[in-house]
Amino acid sequence: MKVSVVICTYAMERYDVFSECVDSVLAQTYDPLEIVLVVDGNEPVFERVQEDYGDLDDVVLHCNEENQGISYSRTRGAKIATGDVVAFIDDDAVAEPDWIAELARVYDETDAIAVGGHVAPDWVTDKPDFFPEEFYWLVGCDERGMGEHMEELRNTYGSNISFRRDVFLNVGGYDENTGRKGDRHIQAHEAPICIRMANEYGKGVIYNTDAVVHHKLFDYRGDFQWLVFRSFWQGYSKRIMDLLLPEASGDKNEYLGQLMLEFVPDRLSSLVGKPSMPQVKQLVTIFVFTAAVGFGYLYGLIDVDRSRLIAGRDTGVGN
Repeated sequence: MKVSVVICTYAMERYDVFSECVDSVLAQTYDPLEIVLVVDGNEPVFERVQEDYGDLDDVVLHCNEENQGISYSRTRGAKIATGDVVAFIDDDAVAEPDWIAELARVYDETDAIAVGGHVAPDWVTDKPDFFPEEFYWLVGCDERGMGEHMEELRNTYGSNISFRRDVFLNVGGYDENTGRKGDRHIQAHEAPICIRMANEYGKGVIYNTDAVVHHKLFDYRGDFQWLVFRSFWQGYSKRIMDLLLPEASGDKNEYLGQLMLEFVPDRLSSLVGKPSMPQVKQLVTIFVFTAAVGFGYLYGLIDVDRSRLIAGRDTGVGN
């Protein structure tokens, strides 16, 4: 079974990190493997990619004519790919050598149509003591309560997810109303395609925690103000997803229930006795981030025009 790994990038200032990601995929133990590198409308970056990787076997290069965003780029990469399975990793992540082997093993041993793995946080600087593990999803890493090994989930995160290529393309790839594009901050990138896949095939994503990538978390990802901002746009993104796929709203309510009925009481009980300052900070942060998500969702109720989304036009975020 041939696996194609799609890696998308767009900015020269991220090139060193991107190269580390590509090198980790080149070092995979699995064979046969194809690597598709997509540069999102940046010719100088593409020229450097050509210089560094253009002569390698089983590496395919593509540059979009203009900046199209991560969703377009990933779908474009999947169309270019020739593998039976297409896997995705962020350009600021590093894969363990057996990452693809572990994803492929699940396809070989089961009738899975999509397999994801564990996204571990890799703090480039010290982890901020206020950041609760329940909100690691804000930075694209697996949060507390994500799921059990080999459990079928709705989706895993974009830095560690794969699909049978024919299934991925049959359900239309990533929705261009979601995902990063320039100054747009729309999230909820993986959920729409996985919901469409579940509707069409009746299956979710198998979560293999032995398939590991390490997602780099730079200074700005530990900035409290940035994280509140991120929470707000996560809420906004949930509103977009509810409009595109109304059946997705139940998952949001389920997570909120787990957060407030299980995780928060657990944290409150840990404060009995001699609570540490980080414990107090993290509990407060949970409420702040949750409120920011709520405000983002409420703003989306006012701001998002469903007819424009359904028509596939730009949502206007960041304008």
